[in-house]
Amino acid sequence: MTKIIHATNENFEEEVLKYNGVALVDFWAEWCGPCKMLLPIIDDVAKEIGEEVKIVKVNVDECAEVAEKFDIMTIPTLMVFKNGKEANKVVGVRPKAQILSLIEENK
Repeated sequence: MTKIIHATNENFEEEVLKYNGVALVDFWAEWCGPCKMLLPIIDDVAKEIGEEVKIVKVNVDECAEVAEKFDIMTIPTLMVFKNGKEANKVVGVRPKAQILSLIEENK
């Protein structure tokens, strides 16, 4: 199974902003119902394309600094980064096909 990285305030820059490639970042929280709905979809995406794209989860309660830096006001929020730069951002639960399409646009 492809590894999903759980980023922290300390390692976000290294894992995402300094990453040379495409990264999908899922901003979520333990108490968030829609985030729980998105979890199996993110797992499926990771299994399907996790070798080509880095999949990163950011718990906004534990990483408030990172969430604030990227103006995360609503969760779940998915962001696609390409070579460390924000390329796309969507809020709310999305179907797997739409998530794959967001990633594909930025490859």
